[in-house]
Amino acid sequence: MRVANNVYNFLTIIMPQSLNMDRYRVLIRASIVRREYKVRNIRTSAVFVTLLALTSLMSFAGSTPSVGSTAPEFTLTSQEGTPVSLKDYRGKWVVLYFYPKDFTSGCTIEAHNFQRDQAQYQQKNVAIIGVSVDSADSHKQFCTKEGLNFKLLADTDYKVSTAYDSLMNFGSAKVAARHTFIINPEGKVARVYTEVNPNQHSAEVLAALTELQK
Repeated sequence: MRVANNVYNFLTIIMPQSLNMDRYRVLIRASIVRREYKVRNIRTSAVFVTLLALTSLMSFAGSTPSVGSTAPEFTLTSQEGTPVSLKDYRGKWVVLYFYPKDFTSGCTIEAHNFQRDQAQYQQKNVAIIGVSVDSADSHKQFCTKEGLNFKLLADTDYKVSTAYDSLMNFGSAKVAARHTFIINPEGKVARVYTEVNPNQHSAEVLAALTELQK
């Protein structure tokens, strides 16, 4: 509307005073509003087309492990530089969560909440294990910066993320999807989350564990 006012002010100088400027002001404003509406529509369409293009580039690996199936075994390097295997946790509940990237906002929030609730997980005999395609060194820096003391594993060759159908392809770039699997003490998948809100996820997982352990 500031543009319309500027045009109106200009016309009051160059046009005769006998003309009804209020009428012209209404017409000018209406014309500019229509033009701004068209621009917004064009921008919205451009965003939509971009999202469609990104969706076409983004793909997942295969079939997500289902509830009741045996969780795929793995051995990966932790932030401490030591190998960690899923079989090491037989007899415990495991929250295996995949996340896109160290130091990003959503992943930091999610990790902070898992760390915040560590005492509750320990009471339930649950181990938290995070996995991304970042390096072990990146994980080490992330844990140090954010005060994390649970395991973060480096899936740098994408094999584990692929096995859990948790690898996203953005063209040539690959990152882990934000998926979580609750694995029971027998190594079976007990719960699967493929739509995760980082702010609420730890509370959601704790509630599910309470139900599963009844």
